[in-house]
Amino acid sequence: MATYSYLRVSTVDQDTEKNKLEILKFANSKKLGNVEFIEEQISGKANFKKRLLGVLLDKMQHGDILIVPELSRIARSITQIFEVIEIVKTKGLILYSLKENFYSNDKSITSTVATTIFALVAQVERDLISLRTKEALASQNAQGIRLGRPKGKGKSKLDIHKYDIFNLLELHVPKTIIAKQYNTTLTNLYNFLKRCNETNINT
Repeated sequence: MATYSYLRVSTVDQDTEKNKLEILKFANSKKLGNVEFIEEQISGKANFKKRLLGVLLDKMQHGDILIVPELSRIARSITQIFEVIEIVKTKGLILYSLKENFYSNDKSITSTVATTIFALVAQVERDLISLRTKEALASQNAQGIRLGRPKGKGKSKLDIHKYDIFNLLELHVPKTIIAKQYNTTLTNLYNFLKRCNETNINT
């Protein structure tokens, strides 16, 4: 059994020393042995498979442990976070996230998939949305882009999230969770999906 900790930093947050101390203290309390830290400076927008996290997950063996300071360090996308959790489950790894007090082998959590999803979204979505929003606003303001709801018939604010939404559906995430994640109603989500399906049929 090996214990790893993945620490990703971006231009927004460069300090990992506090995270290291918290992780070492946690590992000692759980008697998890020596911790090997995997660090990289890269945007969370990059797919985890193209980062050191992807290399680490490929390398890890059944029973190995991965500790992260918070789930938003894995990725900026709920979709990718769920993908990593699925890999952990499939390979028989163990994942701890300190901020959310998440433990992948917690029977009380994993016994109900929906409960897990609700808990994760409730705890992580605020951090993810806040960080993405700040960066997007700064970038678009710098480019002089006018923000707001898309204009024109058939336009939806969900259009720009189409790829992520369909990935979440493939992962069997409930539509109620998806609607909440993208700050829309369930009715609007159904209308969006219906329009996407009609567009695919007609093209």
